[in-house]
Amino acid sequence: MIISRTPFRISFAGGGSDLPSFYNKEMGAVLSTSINKYIYLAIHPFFDPNKIQLKYSMTELVSSIGEIQHPIFREALDLYKLTGVDINSIADVPSGTGLGSSSSFTVGLINAIKAYQNIAVSSEVLASKACQIEIEILKSPIGKQDQYAAAYGGLNLITFYPDQRVNVEKIIMNPQKKQELDDNLILIYTGDVRSANKILEQQKIAIEEKENFECQKKMVRLAFDLKNVLEKNEIDDFGRILHEGWLLKKSLNKSISNSIIDGIYEKGIKAGALGGKLLGAGGGGFVLFYCPIEKQDSFKKSMQNYRELKFSFEYFGSKIIYIGNNDGL
Repeated sequence: MIISRTPFRISFAGGGSDLPSFYNKEMGAVLSTSINKYIYLAIHPFFDPNKIQLKYSMTELVSSIGEIQHPIFREALDLYKLTGVDINSIADVPSGTGLGSSSSFTVGLINAIKAYQNIAVSSEVLASKACQIEIEILKSPIGKQDQYAAAYGGLNLITFYPDQRVNVEKIIMNPQKKQELDDNLILIYTGDVRSANKILEQQKIAIEEKENFECQKKMVRLAFDLKNVLEKNEIDDFGRILHEGWLLKKSLNKSISNSIIDGIYEKGIKAGALGGKLLGAGGGGFVLFYCPIEKQDSFKKSMQNYRELKFSFEYFGSKIIYIGNNDGL
């Protein structure tokens, strides 16, 4: 048996610039971190070597790869020509909450498959192959940031170039200030899950408009601004930049936010948060707040009707955490 563990991510600034409709024309940049919430993929030889069993929110038992309903399972197994296996998926957080779970799933699945085939792969290969499956093969209207965040792990500035290159740069901070930043970040669950594809399709079209394209360029500059303040350990500016980015993001598409999200955000700011943003494409999931530790008692009282997801920074990307002996089959 092989088990992979792949982190989810939080994106702080620059989201949307990882879409090809933007970075094919202008360099994109996203600042994000992986967190200690994970998806686990376990792969094991199936009892019947002529069948495939898959367990996620459903269970599939099929005789060929082409019969698989789950698109990422189907295309990954087809890409690597793997049959006769039993694969199980378990996640700490549901999909559709803005933490990049779909791409973490794809990265973790590739990592598990390659380990099962006794082949070690780099973070770059994991990320690029996940992009190939999701964007090129399945034609999902998504960007590249989630795959690279999941594969590399850590706090990074990720840049996307028109020639298709992607660069991952670690953010270097004073360890004490980095822990303070970690302590000052709070995730509040809106209670909704959603598919990002429809909103991303709308965003892809919206970016073609000159005004929105210029807005997206401002969001890219904020990713670099955020990098600068973090490297200077000026973390209270973090909240201000989050807030500025959230206002820009909302202006791109009216479906990104709604009255529930706006209400949670306004309540958080009034209770002491210096800034925040909705994670993911929009419409639901988690709202991230930057709230100094001395304000958090009043902040959490104001949010007592909502669920907080406690988390910490994760410094590593997708890993193989278990390799068992399959000789008994």
